[in-house]
Amino acid sequence: MFHIKAWAEYIVEWAAKDLYGFLTSVIFALTPLFVISAALSWKLANMIEAGEREQKKKQKCQENIAEAKQTKKD
Repeated sequence: MFHIKAWAEYIVEWAAKDLYGFLTSVIFALTPLFVISAALSWKLANMIEAGEREQKKKQKCQENIAEAKQTKKD
């Protein structure tokens, strides 16, 4: 069975005895997650910008249609 208390004590002891080794391991473990997070954030920002451009394009089209209908009535 997995004992959380024993595992936590081991981690704390490891961090106390070999701080630089512990920090290096943590950084190596988290770096891929940071890279993935940055890539997904960049992709989401691009998708949001594309959506905004498309929305502006549709709004401009609707304005042109409304303007054409207005001038047609006159």
